[in-house]
Amino acid sequence: MKKISVYIIAYNEADKIEAAINSVLWADEIVLADSYSQDETALIAEKLGARVVQIAFQGFGDLRNRAMAACSYDWIFSLDSDERCTPEARDEILKAVENPTAEAYYIPRRNFFMGRWIKHSGFYPDYRQPQLFKKGVLAFKNDPVHEEYTILSKMPVGYLTNPIWQFPYKNLEEVAHKANKYSSLGAEKLQNRSRKATMFTAVARGLWSFFHMYFLKQGILDGWPGFIIAFGNFEGTFYKYAKLHELQSDWQPPSSPPLTK
Repeated sequence: MKKISVYIIAYNEADKIEAAINSVLWADEIVLADSYSQDETALIAEKLGARVVQIAFQGFGDLRNRAMAACSYDWIFSLDSDERCTPEARDEILKAVENPTAEAYYIPRRNFFMGRWIKHSGFYPDYRQPQLFKKGVLAFKNDPVHEEYTILSKMPVGYLTNPIWQFPYKNLEEVAHKANKYSSLGAEKLQNRSRKATMFTAVARGLWSFFHMYFLKQGILDGWPGFIIAFGNFEGTFYKYAKLHELQSDWQPPSSPPLTK
């Protein structure tokens, strides 16, 4: 039987990591790529049998490349700390590895938020990137966030049918936190690509992202969760371009010389 490595990237995910690891205990190796968490993420992972590799965060692209390099076996399954493998997905993964028709597979994800499964908003089937692949077949660019990748295989990419689960937001506070975090990383990515932005650009891009997700992606059919997701996407996009404008403007306060009597 062919062996499978699972890698999980994490930073301060003590409240999520146990469930994530428990869902892949069937794998031959579990590697936690931890970026020096300040909570008990690494300790929990080690107690559950995972091998912890500490990697300084220099963007998600670099983090994933180094996490894959730390895996021992020919087949790799990538799982984020907010994702859970299901029994049906496990069985399909094992069959795909034993009788492969591809060297890289996309896996659908079902997202759960605000007490319901999200069926629209671009959140299902939500093929993000190949999550099952042979080692050496996937390579990520050194992007800070929304990392682009290259599939280094002559075989067509495969698609599995049984979804894994994702819990993208623990609560509404995390929606705002992620919008802030990823907008900062996104602004850095745009600056590295010499993109330009104004405050008008930020407003226009933000409004378009809301319209695209809420209406074109039918988030309106997901009720309040769909609205919150679309609004969070508006905030993240708006601040990404606003922060890029801030970086390029380099606003400085007026000088304030010492005042004496």
